[in-house]
Amino acid sequence: MPPEHASYYLTGDDEDAVFEMAERLLVYDSEHAVLVRVDVDELARVYENLAPGLFGESCCHAMVRNAASARPKQIDQLEKLAGNPPEGLRLVICAPRIESKKALHKRLIALPKIAWCAFPRMDETQFRHWLEGLIADVGLTLSNESMALLGGQLQGMRLAAKQAVERLRLYDDGEGAELDVQVVGDLLGERSPRDLAAFCNAVGERSATAPGILRHLLRDQQVSEIQALSWLSTRIQQLLMYSWYEAKDRRSASSKARLFGEARTRVPQEAKQWQAKELIEAMGQISRAEMLLKGASVEGKHVVLERLTLNLLNPG
Repeated sequence: MPPEHASYYLTGDDEDAVFEMAERLLVYDSEHAVLVRVDVDELARVYENLAPGLFGESCCHAMVRNAASARPKQIDQLEKLAGNPPEGLRLVICAPRIESKKALHKRLIALPKIAWCAFPRMDETQFRHWLEGLIADVGLTLSNESMALLGGQLQGMRLAAKQAVERLRLYDDGEGAELDVQVVGDLLGERSPRDLAAFCNAVGERSATAPGILRHLLRDQQVSEIQALSWLSTRIQQLLMYSWYEAKDRRSASSKARLFGEARTRVPQEAKQWQAKELIEAMGQISRAEMLLKGASVEGKHVVLERLTLNLLNPG
């Protein structure tokens, strides 16, 4: 969808695709624009950034992330903004999985000036084709077995697939070697001992038992460092997403953060042990550790992971 309109309305069951397109529309040709990402209760920020400045009219690209939860007054505001967007505004309204009977949906698609695009969830064949293109774009080579494993485990989860491919890219480090099912399986957590979950739980709880569990995993169970780091990264991401949604809407935080299985009960409890800024910093520490595991450090890989674990348990 070329960004040739002032207002966009993005819907569909593929939430990752909705927000991927929203980001593209937001940042395209944005050199002189103010970029704003808001919830429906923050629409005033859009008007604030459109106010004329010292150098004349302002340009604002605004994304409304959770339009589906808009209340009647907020629906009126969105309809007014999208139906007659002020000069200098590019408005991107996101409402993934919104029901067609909702008043917001009916009113927005009736607007003549809005561009509406729906993103249905890809079927298995479409997702496999999309994944193959993503892998080819970054120069990776996967065996047929690896591709089948990756596609099967991440079916329909575009964001998770992108994160997995990025980790594989770091693992490959430009060598171009074919990545076998062992490497991909380690990344995805296949053939994982139960203690991997126990390790993530201990870090989430900020328990002093975490370093001991990690040493047991690496030494006695021969878990690879990249597998342990991948699991830990997933848990910290879950905590960060849950904390963000919990601050916005306590009632549906678990479902919006896409928690499943044991994480649905553990993450809400573990999140009480963390501040948002600590989780953001934790993601940065994990990224740096990932680079060190690729050979950017003279230390042993187990030392990198043990130090990371201790830093997460005792920030600062």
